[in-house]
Amino acid sequence: MTAGAGARPAPRSFAVRPIPENAPRIISADEAWAAPAPWSQSALALDFRHRDDDDDFGPQPTRTSALPDPHPLVARLSQSVMEVVSAQRPPAQLIRHLAPTVYSVVARRALVAARRQQPGARRAAVVRRVRLCEPTDGVVEACAVVVAHGRVRAMAMRLEGVDGRWVVTALTIG
Repeated sequence: MTAGAGARPAPRSFAVRPIPENAPRIISADEAWAAPAPWSQSALALDFRHRDDDDDFGPQPTRTSALPDPHPLVARLSQSVMEVVSAQRPPAQLIRHLAPTVYSVVARRALVAARRQQPGARRAAVVRRVRLCEPTDGVVEACAVVVAHGRVRAMAMRLEGVDGRWVVTALTIG
């Protein structure tokens, strides 16, 4: 056969080379625990396999001794809540101090009050008296007498110490 345009070149012969050994060398237990490997860094030995709850990662309760005095906070919150529910103050100003369920109720009441609001200047709410009771460590139950818009109203709230601050977890306005 003549070497033409469609002819293939003769195959070349290749030498077969062995595959290199990639497995790590086997070491004894004494050799493994003798010194830390140079690539390992210091790490905490935490075992997450036996945890049933996420208590370490959620809101942490705080003791009363680690929290500020609740009396002035209750007085300010009482006045602020009354101003929010009478549409004189935006509810977003209280979001840090109220639990999500309490905030949603206060914000809803503020929305209704804004729809019903009549034009004219309104006086700010005045807190007349605040009483506190501490049923357990990190929990304060408070009541306040507030004069708002010619009415004397009572307010009761429960504050709990969470993440180093007081949070209102229950609120009732009479």
